[in-house]
Formats: sequence, structure tokens, C-alpha cells
Amino acid sequence: MSGEKFYITTAISYPNGRPHIGHAYELIATDVLARFKRLDGYDVHFLTGTDEHGQKMLQTARKEGMTPKQLADRNAAEFVEMAKVLGSSNDDFIRTTEERHHKACQELWRRMEANGDIYKDSYSGWYSVRDEAYYDESEISEQDGVKIGPQGTPVEWVEEESYFFRLSEYQDKLLAHYEAEPDYMGPPSRKNEVVSFVKGGLRDLSISRTTFDWGIPVPGDEKHVMYVWVDALTNYVTATGWPETNVLNEYWPANLHIIGKDIVRFHAVYWPAFLMSAGLPLPKRVYGHGFLFNKGEKMSKSVGNVVDPFDLVNAYGLDQVRYFFMREVPFGNDGSYSHEAIATRMNSDLANNLGNLAQRSLSMIAKNCEGRVPVRSSHTDADDALLAACYDLLSDSRKHIERQEISRYLEEVWRILGEANAYIDEQAPWALKKTDPARMETVLWTVAEVVRNVAILLLPVMPTSCDKLLDYLAISKTERTFANLGSDNALASGTELPKPSGVFPRYVEPEAET
Repeated sequence: MSGEKFYITTAISYPNGRPHIGHAYELIATDVLARFKRLDGYDVHFLTGTDEHGQKMLQTARKEGMTPKQLADRNAAEFVEMAKVLGSSNDDFIRTTEERHHKACQELWRRMEANGDIYKDSYSGWYSVRDEAYYDESEISEQDGVKIGPQGTPVEWVEEESYFFRLSEYQDKLLAHYEAEPDYMGPPSRKNEVVSFVKGGLRDLSISRTTFDWGIPVPGDEKHVMYVWVDALTNYVTATGWPETNVLNEYWPANLHIIGKDIVRFHAVYWPAFLMSAGLPLPKRVYGHGFLFNKGEKMSKSVGNVVDPFDLVNAYGLDQVRYFFMREVPFGNDGSYSHEAIATRMNSDLANNLGNLAQRSLSMIAKNCEGRVPVRSSHTDADDALLAACYDLLSDSRKHIERQEISRYLEEVWRILGEANAYIDEQAPWALKKTDPARMETVLWTVAEVVRNVAILLLPVMPTSCDKLLDYLAISKTERTFANLGSDNALASGTELPKPSGVFPRYVEPEAET
């Protein structure tokens, strides 16, 4: 596993407005997966960024009295800041207005054209500006006299000269790929939707526009700009350095695209077809996560329930927010959040469970073991069983992470924490202090060793808090990887420990202002 390449991406965010919690959710989840892989010895490249072209950007800029580039510069800066505030470890932040991206898009277009897959015709049909998507007549419904697409967004009838991509030629090729690579899409519900869509028949795709000019010009015909999804999807190969050397660097094909379920069609149908046409390798997996709802309601500016991720971090703390969203919502499903749910997780899971286990064991060590790692003398079946279960966590966690089951990975860790809390209550080292000091030390060593392993395993989710726990156990920075888990790297008795302090305070409701 050492040094194996792993390339992971978020979808690039559309910056016609400020970042919202949906953007934050996807970025946190992808960051957790990237951090997990790094700690497991992989050479990770983690990409995020902003998708800055298209009609929506142009319309928003006009409303605000600025140019599209000014709007893109202003709002992209907020997405960069969001990544910092959320503790994202991304290696690159791509903007589709960058010159490197223009070159990659135009090269992709030339290759598809050279393969005979692009032709000029005229387009007439339904288009959603909000989704930047074309829809068939069969996908259109009417609500209060307004034509809407499958995502519930308004559509308009468009007629204009356009270049087309021969998507219809790729129906059988895509179905064959899905069959040959059963893990190409996840979760299974998304895969079923895509396979059904493709089996229903693919029509050629309009891939250029002439009614506005905020986009990447079509090579050789600058009256046309590229359809925003041709532009946006190409970002994943742009970030590898292609086509400067005419070959992709060692990170392509991408191991994993993390995206919202509403854009699975673009990533699992259009994107692989474009790549096949251009003669480039296909990504290994596309995973479409669900939506987040505020107290069960879909977030909407008109309803006034859109939550700012910056405000959430300020209110609850970064690691607390990261943990809550990764544990509360099974990744891949839709989920809901509320203040009450966040506060409950903070107090129950973090303060009462992990925090309490670490605090009471480390405090007892500080008071009764001269502030040094206790001595593990003779051990019992109860000690061995707890440690064995703890040491097995890595293999179980890997299986869950491979399937993007982040909440399942956390459930397994908290199962062991529950066992560790039951163990310390049953063994009662505070009573052993008087009756059997040696046994007390063994019990405290066992709990501290569980805390060490759990803290390392939880670094992808709560890096700052878990680093503090590992500081209190005097674990060096170089020993905080998954290679250091297990009995071969167990705590060394006699190691001097710093004075411990609580890492996960309870959430207390702020007093109302008078």
C-alpha cells in the first residue's frame, strides 16, 4: 500500500452564490476519505474547486452589476476560504477560468472531434438554466403553469445552432463498461438509476451555445462556447497537468469522484463517453451522495432555512461539525440535521463517550502513576478481548471506507468505545488503587492503549481534537499513521505524559441576550 497513488475529487462548486452547507458536507466527506487514505500509506492527490462558466453566472453577474469574471473572483475566494475553515487537506483548488483549464478543454474537444464524434446542427428543446442541463420531453412536467425538469427546476424552450456530441453511439459501450466494472458507480441506487436511463436510449447531446459568450470558445469556431458540462467535467484531467505533456501524470485515472446525486448523470454517462471518445482512461468510481435537509426540509433561500457553514463552525466547533455530519447521515442517503441533533451528538458521543473515557483514564494516570504510562503486568481475558477488538478496527474501517460508508466506520469505532467504557466501569481502577495497584495500572494502560488506537483512527474526521489526545499520550508526530496501530507499537510503560485536559467539552446552550 505504501506510496500507491490515490486521486480523489469533489464536484467543483458553482459560485453564483456563497457556499452553503451542501458544499461543506461534500468537502468534509471527501476530506475524510482523502485523510484516511493518506494515513493508510497512499500517495493522495485531493482536488476541489469552482465551476465558473455558464449562463447562470452571466445572469447573476448582470443582476449584481458586475462582470462574470468579477463575480467568479469574488465568490471563488469564499469557497477557498470555506476549504480552510473546514480544515480541508485538498492538494489543489482548480478554477475553470484558469488558462491551464482552457487548454485542457480545447484539447479534449479536438480529440472528440478527430474521433468523428462532434458535428454541427441546430438544437431545439428544453433547457434548465439552473441545472445547466438539457431534458427530453418525457422528463418535463408542469407545475402552476410552469414547465419544470426532473430536478424541479424551471425549463425554457431553446432553439439555436449547436455542435452535438454523438452520445447515442456510446449507449452500448457504456452499458458494457457498467457490466464489466460493477463498482464503477455507488451507491447501488444511483447505479440502478443510471443503467435504467442509458438502457432507455441516449440521444446526441448539444455541447455548445451561441446565445452568450461566458465560456470556453470552441476551437476553430469562437462564435460558439462549450456547453458548461464539457468544460466542468474536464477539470478532473486538467488538474493532472494534461495536456501539457500530452500524457496524463501518474494520478489518472481518478480513483474516486465524490458528487451530489443530482449530477450523477453527467459524471456516469456524459463524462465516461467524452473520455472514451478522446481516448483517455475512465475514472474508477463515481459516488453520488444524498442531500442534507434542515429539520427535514429542503434548504431554500425563499424559505430562509439556508445555513452558512461558517456559522456552524463558529457555533459548535470545527471537529464537532465534521464528526456530526459524518456520523449522523449515512453517506449516500439523504439526511437531516438540526441544532438539537448536533448538540446531542456533541454531548453523548464526544463529551460523554470518547471525551469521558480519555479524561478519566488520563487523569487517573496523572494522579496515580506519576504522570507516566502505566505498567502492564499480568493481563486477563477481559483485557485481551478489548484490545483484540480495538486492533481489529483498522481492517473493518478499510472495508467501510472502500465503499464510502463513513458513518459505518464511525459506528464501529464507537462500538469499541462503548466496550471500553463498560470495561473501565467493570474493572473500577479507582477501587483497585487501594486493593491491587498493579492491576490498576494494567487496566489504565489498557484503556490508554484503546484511546491511542481510536485517536489515530479518528484523525481523518477530527484531526485537531485527535492530535490533542495523542499529544496527551506523548505520541510523536511521526507515529500517527495507521502503520502505527496495533500491538507492535503499543504504549511504552514509563513514558512521561503531559498534564491532561478535556478535549471535548459538553455543549451548553448560550444564555439568551436580554
